[in-house]
Amino acid sequence: MACKISDSVFLCLGPCQRRIKSQRIATHSPTASICHLKWNNLLLKGINHRKSIIRLRRNKVIQAVAVPVRPSSADSAENRKQLAEEYGFRQIGEPLPDNVTLKDVIDTLPKKVFEIDDVKAWTSVLISVTSNALGIFMISKAPWYLLPLAWAWTGTAITGFFVIGHDCAHKSFSKNKLVEDIVGTLAFLPLIYPYEPWRFKHDRHHAKTNMLQEDTAWHPVWEEEFETSPFLRKAIMFGYGPFRPWMSIAHWLIWHFDVNKFRPNEVNRVKISLACVFAFMAVGWPLIIYKTGIVGWIKFWLMPWLGYHFWMSTFTMVHHTAPHIPFKHSDEWNAAQAQLNGTVHCDYPRWIEILCHDINVHIPHHVSSRIPSYNLRAAHRSIQENWGPYLNEATWNWRLMKTIMTVCHVYSKEQNYIAFDELAPEEASPITFLKRVMPDYA
Repeated sequence: MACKISDSVFLCLGPCQRRIKSQRIATHSPTASICHLKWNNLLLKGINHRKSIIRLRRNKVIQAVAVPVRPSSADSAENRKQLAEEYGFRQIGEPLPDNVTLKDVIDTLPKKVFEIDDVKAWTSVLISVTSNALGIFMISKAPWYLLPLAWAWTGTAITGFFVIGHDCAHKSFSKNKLVEDIVGTLAFLPLIYPYEPWRFKHDRHHAKTNMLQEDTAWHPVWEEEFETSPFLRKAIMFGYGPFRPWMSIAHWLIWHFDVNKFRPNEVNRVKISLACVFAFMAVGWPLIIYKTGIVGWIKFWLMPWLGYHFWMSTFTMVHHTAPHIPFKHSDEWNAAQAQLNGTVHCDYPRWIEILCHDINVHIPHHVSSRIPSYNLRAAHRSIQENWGPYLNEATWNWRLMKTIMTVCHVYSKEQNYIAFDELAPEEASPITFLKRVMPDYA
């Protein structure tokens, strides 16, 4: 019985065939028709149980007749191209060599991309203020059936406020640090985001990007969390499935309002930021309700705020989440690999890029967070010239979103992720629903 060996191997198991991945293929000669396959683990995809990895006896040898075709490497350009098509990427970068450091990458960037330009910085503020004012005007004038469009515009516009505060937090907005703290605090207020708590947590995200326990932005679900209780398991499935584009709301609540989560030398600044946010809520919300009623508060604040969180969640998960991008324990983590090779550049429609100040030109931002947002495109062009083969790049599409929302769930060291419907197929209706209804356009 002939079994073709290329990227994968077909073994004849009784009357049926199963596709399995071999970890090592050795041949007697380039044209040999008999080869020996040696491995420790086989992944049998047809088993709907979380323990789908079946341990086989070490050094077990299976003999198969093979067509004399040279096996392609898992890291081959052809394989990466196939994965890119499957996941919705333009390019999946080849692995970055272990001896490359983050300083090596930074040293290739032109010095001008680190320069702060006050005119460009304040122009970004003007763009956000103007686009948000236009959004509020559209909400006030739009008939009910056009309100979703007005909310989408306004939610995207106030995301620009977040990016301005984001630059301030990274000390890339102004040479005057007091100005940065004031502008950052004010930019975050309409979002009910406390500036200093977010800044402290976000700095740790940059220092520990895609480090399994230490990254404070996003990370896979732990299997222990998933198995805690049926109620929590279902909540996690909805949160990392259909509600994932709004999961930043949970992150906002959990991480930024508890002073006990911060170091003693951070607490005073955290308290000041919290006081500013609560004062804005105490004054701003009653004024909106007084002028427009509860319905007006929903129209003018809540719906754009939900639009902002859609982008906050979507941008963050696209930047750092893909089946081929691993989260690693601290003892295995490599800064250059995480920041350059483990961060995703994604192009969105131009109006979104303008209103959000190019925050999705994200690889240079992770190479150095001191690059102002208006210099990110120039920095990215430089990185493409010097490190292009190692970059993960995409244009936003439904296949990309579907991959993230239906595959990238529970941490697995061997596979990076295990999908919920593999671990608990009988309970995974939120994921099977997404697989059925989400478009697959790339």
